[in-house]
Amino acid sequence: MTLPARQAAELFQLEGAVESVEPYGDGHINATYLVTCDQSRYILQRMNTTVFPDTDALMRNIGLVTQFLRSRGQETLELVPARNGATHVVYDGQPWRMYRFIESTRSYNLTRNADVFRAAGKAFGEFQRDLGDFDASLLAETIPDFHNTPKRHRDLLAAVERDSAGRADSVRKEIEFYRERAEFAPLITNALADGTIPLRVTHNDTKLNNILMDATTGTSRAIIDLDTVMPGSMLYDFGDSIRFGASTALEDEPDLDNVHFSLPLFEAYAQGFLEPLREVATPTEIGMLGQGAAMMTFECGMRFLTDYLDGDRYFATTYPEHNLVRTHTQMKLLEDMERQMAAMDAAVRAIAGAPPTRS
Repeated sequence: MTLPARQAAELFQLEGAVESVEPYGDGHINATYLVTCDQSRYILQRMNTTVFPDTDALMRNIGLVTQFLRSRGQETLELVPARNGATHVVYDGQPWRMYRFIESTRSYNLTRNADVFRAAGKAFGEFQRDLGDFDASLLAETIPDFHNTPKRHRDLLAAVERDSAGRADSVRKEIEFYRERAEFAPLITNALADGTIPLRVTHNDTKLNNILMDATTGTSRAIIDLDTVMPGSMLYDFGDSIRFGASTALEDEPDLDNVHFSLPLFEAYAQGFLEPLREVATPTEIGMLGQGAAMMTFECGMRFLTDYLDGDRYFATTYPEHNLVRTHTQMKLLEDMERQMAAMDAAVRAIAGAPPTRS
């Protein structure tokens, strides 16, 4: 299974001889391996060209962003050049890239620790602040319309009509759930289009497990998974973090009794996120943070359901109902958020109005 990966690893400028190449992590999109050499360790990835067809543009984005962050004194991913000096190679018909392994760190798929989640919020707030002076026009759009929620809604309805996997009749309740919320879909895209909120350089996939925390101190070290760094909205970055991290269960938890939205975790993340952005975020952005969390939960659930209807072609699955289970967790979370939206908004107002904390 790892033979092509081992051979691909040899095409990069490694320090020492390769001792092992093993599958690593649980990402949905790219195939990831830990490469252990006698002097160092690396992360090797086979990039998914179905999701990211223009790997040259993707790698250019990552190079530009990591160089910019490093120039600001921030720890970030470090690309390992290929033996020919390129940022990536094509081997066995597939594109591969390599990063130096960032030692003495850990990441979380789920946490109920408010301090950890607060630190995560601060990490992504700092990431957005540090890229505030970056020229967004330099970035290619690696996934067009990635957070175009109205288009995601139209994609879902088109998948219902196609019914290519013959599953639509079994998920009529789920389809209706998203039909009922059609008017919610354009809230953020309309605000961006009319200038109500500003366009910013954003990460666009701010799950908790995309932050490497120091294994000893618990502070953030680096933001990873930069494939979707594109122009977008602060609300997308905040919202996706809440969708993933303020849930009491993983996004593929089959028992919905275990799935709840945690207002205390929401508050902790908002405290961390807004601390470095107090002088950056506009009042309108701050006032819409709760809606951003609901929007990303709404959008992600639609994406899981669309993929289920299309026969599981986008997200990696391990059993036939996997994407449907993911859909159900997002539906449950969204309902919880809708019930607690007033409390979310009140919490954000209180945090935004409080004086900054001293480190």
